[in-house]
Amino acid sequence: MRLSTDFWVHAYLARLRLADIPAFVTAHGDDTGGAVLIKVNTLDGKARLFQRSFDLMTGERAWVVLAEGDEAEVDASSRRQQEFDPDLWVIELEDRQGRHLLEEDGFRD
Repeated sequence: MRLSTDFWVHAYLARLRLADIPAFVTAHGDDTGGAVLIKVNTLDGKARLFQRSFDLMTGERAWVVLAEGDEAEVDASSRRQQEFDPDLWVIELEDRQGRHLLEEDGFRD
């Protein structure tokens, strides 16, 4: 059984708060099955945008970089994805070190 997107987002935001990483939802997608993009803003004009990818060969899911570079370009990529998928969630993190916790247990699977 999969977790609802809304539940996963709230759990992720709680873990980020515990790590003192400011984060907020900039686009609220479908509560039950919306995909999630994670934007990591390093506060130096740069950012990275992550999406969850599914490997058809292995069945594994992993977070991959969808866009990286100037924040304006990353924002434009995010907007294009939102135009394509209205059920999409976007969470923005602000961390000078670029931390996102996506490699931790519970988020990488």
